Amino acid sequence: MRQATVLQEVRPVRFEELYAWRQRREFTMAEVVEMRGITECIFHRWSTRYEAEGVEGLEDRRIGRATARAVPVDKVLQIGTLYESRYTGWTVEHFHERWHHKHGGMRSYTWTKKRLQAEGQIARAPQRGVHRKKRPHKPLPGRMLHQDGLPMNECPAVSGISL
Repeated sequence: MRQATVLQEVRPVRFEELYAWRQRREFTMAEVVEMRGITECIFHRWSTRYEAEGVEGLEDRRIGRATARAVPVDKVLQIGTLYESRYTGWTVEHFHERWHHKHGGMRSYTWTKKRLQAEGQIARAPQRGVHRKKRPHKPLPGRMLHQDGLPMNECPAVSGISL
């Protein structure tokens, strides 16, 4: 269950309690909004909607709506078909540049790359190696004796060494 859906169920219960306290004047507006962790503007907006519509007015109206930034499905399919039919073998950078200039593409390079990778037309780059590779420390007799707590003659690392 998404966080927005959970909050959708919790909001009316919490709001009704705070709204009742505010109506009975047990707390000031500043105290109420501080307890809820919202601004006075939001509490006022919720109060107005609650008085006009009841509990239904507290519902988050964004849930279930498509985002305005979503790309139409036909455009997504068009980019895959275009790459497959005319630009197979091109790098993403070159294809993206051509798509913008010749075909009126409006999306970012990253979006283009992720689309083509999701459709399996471009392979993902292999992960790079670690910048600084870890290697075992060079064994040195007597190293870090201060942490062992053993006397010099009982230490296995330096037992054969005479100082």
